Amino acid sequence: MYRYDHYDHALVQARVDQFRDQTRRHLAGELSVDEFRPLRLQNGLYIQRHGPMLRIAVPYGLLSVAQLRKLADVTRRYDRGSGHFTTRQNLQLNWVELPRVPDILAELAQAELHAIQTSGNCIRNVTTDHFAGVAADEIADPRPWAEILRQWSSFHPEFAHLPRKFKIAISGATQDRAAIQVHDLGLQLLLDEAGEPGFRVYAGGGLGRTPLLGQVVREFLPWQHLLTYTEALLRVFNRFGRRDNAYKARLKILVKALGAAEFGRQVEDEWLHMKDGPATLTDAEVARVAAQFAAPDYENLADEDLCHLAHLREDKPFARWVERNVQAHKVAGYAAVTLSLKKPGAAPGDASSEQMEVAADLAARYSFGELRVSHEQNLILADVPKRELYTVWHRAKSAGLASPTVGLLQDLIACPGADFCGLASARSLNVAAAIQERFEDLDYQHDIGELELNISGCINSCGHHHLGGIGILGVDKNGEEWYQLTLGGRQGNTARIGEVIGRAFAAAEVTDAVERLIGVYLATRHGDEAFIDCVDRIGLDAFRSAAYDYPTQTERKTVNA
Repeated sequence: MYRYDHYDHALVQARVDQFRDQTRRHLAGELSVDEFRPLRLQNGLYIQRHGPMLRIAVPYGLLSVAQLRKLADVTRRYDRGSGHFTTRQNLQLNWVELPRVPDILAELAQAELHAIQTSGNCIRNVTTDHFAGVAADEIADPRPWAEILRQWSSFHPEFAHLPRKFKIAISGATQDRAAIQVHDLGLQLLLDEAGEPGFRVYAGGGLGRTPLLGQVVREFLPWQHLLTYTEALLRVFNRFGRRDNAYKARLKILVKALGAAEFGRQVEDEWLHMKDGPATLTDAEVARVAAQFAAPDYENLADEDLCHLAHLREDKPFARWVERNVQAHKVAGYAAVTLSLKKPGAAPGDASSEQMEVAADLAARYSFGELRVSHEQNLILADVPKRELYTVWHRAKSAGLASPTVGLLQDLIACPGADFCGLASARSLNVAAAIQERFEDLDYQHDIGELELNISGCINSCGHHHLGGIGILGVDKNGEEWYQLTLGGRQGNTARIGEVIGRAFAAAEVTDAVERLIGVYLATRHGDEAFIDCVDRIGLDAFRSAAYDYPTQTERKTVNA
């Protein structure tokens, strides 16, 4: 993984010192709330419902053992012993105290962590596939390119005050696990006929109030021009993006207004002024960054381990965990393991300091000292020898990190909602808990099969509800919490925005409505047909009717009693 050089250390330390002075002046009354607001935002500090929230960057979702241990330590000493991993692969601390934030940032800097540009109208944390570098279907490793973009965009003076925030995601595999089509800039790594890497460029994607999928504005961008083309695209956005209306200020609105073809033409015109200029990437520069993502010293292992196969045969709970939480690896004898942060009774994505430390210990012992954060709000051990899977499972299970539910209903995504977020219209965590409780039976979850259920507490869609096979959106109606249901959303290569099925439900009705939707699926599916494929085949009407009219199993039991 990338290690700071002396320039990185100097830049981050200078930002810590600068923000310490800004915070001092604000607390002394020398900077007003309005003057302090843009300064704190560019250092990841929000004022939420209960007080300050600090969002810590996890660049492209990659953490070292030392970094996760530092996060655990900071979470314990400066927060309440629990942090929230987000759909942008960051970590949020919800109970920090403003006067202590500079001290937190100073400690993070020692571990090569920061909170720079995790908020504000700037280029946000660049995200990518949580299996980058190890995925069996990988075309090329996206992490060096993400790091190049991170170095280029950090403190970029021209793009520090964009019309609105700007999000970038990169996928390097045949299957998109980075949701690139719902980002302002989505990059799909490809190889040309000579085997040289380049990018298919998507622009104008995003969720929120106006959910739109990104449009292809360039089919193939040679790797040398990654920065110059991105700069041209941002310049067009900076010049023509709306600044009079925050709801219409995102790039997606500009791309929709101009049309993808016209927007692409304007980017190409702007690019003519900088193509082949000083920001053109060289072999030496790419090699410098890529060297820090060299493959670890893998053992020469057989693809299958006899002890592992024996445990699969003899221990059904272990076999179930392997089925759901263990992914194929491109190196024989290794696997990628998902440590689930979806334990019933805990908020999705939340991890205690103790759990972070256990995850760090597991990575140190079994996965070359690195971890990943997924945008599904879980942690990943990317390089586990298959012979060690049984031990990893036992240790993860003892820490509450081994729910065998990845990809199932229990693995739902949820933002913090109105329990914490000052922007939220409704709570999310109570709805998530009710659904998890209703569907806690593992056999039932496995019978239902693959199903993405995503919950957002407001239209900003931090829970990616638009992309869920079932999506839940909290809305405010005259001071009361209600919830809209969407169906048919998809992420990945065939990304699609879900469709609202009808009137909103009261909080107490949501879980019953979800059960009705699943009941239709179970009654009408063909063989092992997935939920989303069933929705496509029979259409929304059958599900819509059931959501509002058909009694759930629980309701039928009540009537029969």
